Amino acid sequence: MNIGMIGMGRMGAAMARRLQRCGHAPVVYDAFPETRDKVAKDGLRVVDSLENLIAALPAPRSVWMMIPAGAVDDLLKDLVPRLARGDILIDGGNSHYTADLRRSQELTARGIHYLDVGTSGGVFGEKRGYCLMVGGPQEAFTRLVPIFRALAPGRDAAPPTPGREANSSSTADEGFLYCGPSGAGHFVKMVHNGIEYGIMAAYAEGFNILRHADRGLQPAQTSAEETPLETPGNYRYRLPLADVAELWRRGSVVSSWLLDLTADALARDPDLAHLSGRVSDSGEGRWTLQAAIDTASPAPTLAAALFARFSSRGENLFADKILSAMREEFGGHHEESTR
Repeated sequence: MNIGMIGMGRMGAAMARRLQRCGHAPVVYDAFPETRDKVAKDGLRVVDSLENLIAALPAPRSVWMMIPAGAVDDLLKDLVPRLARGDILIDGGNSHYTADLRRSQELTARGIHYLDVGTSGGVFGEKRGYCLMVGGPQEAFTRLVPIFRALAPGRDAAPPTPGREANSSSTADEGFLYCGPSGAGHFVKMVHNGIEYGIMAAYAEGFNILRHADRGLQPAQTSAEETPLETPGNYRYRLPLADVAELWRRGSVVSSWLLDLTADALARDPDLAHLSGRVSDSGEGRWTLQAAIDTASPAPTLAAALFARFSSRGENLFADKILSAMREEFGGHHEESTR
């Protein structure tokens, strides 16, 4: 099947290579010449302009965008006038689902189908396959099923859940799913990423507790400004965190792919000395919490996970200074130097 792909970053290029290996015919474009040169060496058919991309595709065309959410509208200004009635435009990035509602309405008026496809799989997706959450016109979804099926992990990626009918018409077992009308795909992906924040935070906090299990072996603090450890004998464990992570991968109820990746990172660098601990957020966690507020759906775990990321970037520093200032004002408590 012919398909155009725009955005040859890590995921976009990997998806194009996977499609080509599965017998499809991607034609790819990236705004940066050096990126185009790089993916051309992979044997992909590369064009040097949007005009040439559209010209290379037989009608009705399908064009898949894998670019940052903030760049989509600017691209559409140049791309949409080149499309025709019956064409399909896919946003596989992490756009806010409300932007999909607007874009879908605008494109429908021009006779262009718009699909929002939440895409999960990261840099490992080329080999493992991608989990695809699709929103938009069902007719357009049906037309692109061969593309989704090639990108998805397939039924063999996980054993079937007991109780699901073997002949179920749902494609969820294959790793892709039509979630509903415009915006539904990115809405599901948004919450997926919010959950991801929470899971990652739980692992991070747990391993941090394990790392500090040797606190009782450290010199006792005698400062009046810090509560001493009352039972140092209870915390005398220097735990091999890399081994614990590896252990938990086997038979544990907390085993997961994220734990696999954590174990890999700890095996290479047990102290994670190459990292600063500054954790970014790309928007989906914030959007998930906004949806939680709008729908009165309590999400304290996801909220705490997002706020922890803010703190990792020093956004809590002034609040901490306010705390120190108040303690100094009401009690003459002076800050202790950082250990």
